Amino acid sequence: MRMDVVTLFPEMVEQAVRFGVVGRALTKNLWSLALWNPRAFTSDPHRTVDDRPYGGGPGMVMLAAPLAAALKAARVAQADAGCAASRVLYLSPAGTPLTHARVTALNAQAQQGIGLILLAGRYEGIDERLLAREVDEEIAVGDFVVSGGELPALMLIDALVRQLPGALNDEASAEEESFVDGLLDCPHYTRPPVYEDEAVPEVLLSGDHAAIAQWRRIQSLGRTAERRPELLERRGLTKEDARLLEKYWQAHTGQAYTDKAKK
Repeated sequence: MRMDVVTLFPEMVEQAVRFGVVGRALTKNLWSLALWNPRAFTSDPHRTVDDRPYGGGPGMVMLAAPLAAALKAARVAQADAGCAASRVLYLSPAGTPLTHARVTALNAQAQQGIGLILLAGRYEGIDERLLAREVDEEIAVGDFVVSGGELPALMLIDALVRQLPGALNDEASAEEESFVDGLLDCPHYTRPPVYEDEAVPEVLLSGDHAAIAQWRRIQSLGRTAERRPELLERRGLTKEDARLLEKYWQAHTGQAYTDKAKK
């Protein structure tokens, strides 16, 4: 997998990818990274990359020309590295929400030889003409605003890299994470068996793998219903999942989940 990031703060990205799962995967050559600073593609003495917005208003807007040159250089480098094509992703709160399904789709494209170029904006934004001409997709990591696209880009990188074969110590970890099946993850416990007078659920100590699997499924369904009910509405429930969710809801509220759904 090849990823390039266009950013005014390449050091920020370079430092962050050295750690954890992403860093180990980089060391193992499971993916590669190149960084491009738009300032390197300016010609004036001040290396200007922004200017005041037409129409007035606060802040500055990133210039189109330096970004276009940086993106062109990234595309050429990806082609030279053997990428079949390049896809430019702009990290923006105005973009399409990033989901597990979208990460999986992007990962599949990357596995097919598509290079990903992540464009990290700053200031009030980027000249719209650059976005219209150069960007294939805008992606939002949430309904909030941060100071620049570097942190969202790092989040996307992490989400993509951890799906690569060999990136995680235990491949089953990626298969059991939240959102993989459209549900939130179940609770997890480790030693000691009793902490602050609270014991680990007995079923997890039973050694009965079928019972443990069912308990985890019930907890996952229940947590999703409590915290992110829209995920269940989007995903739907099988008859068995509906039965398990009713079991969870009755145990925790004394009411039927179907009664809640009617409200």
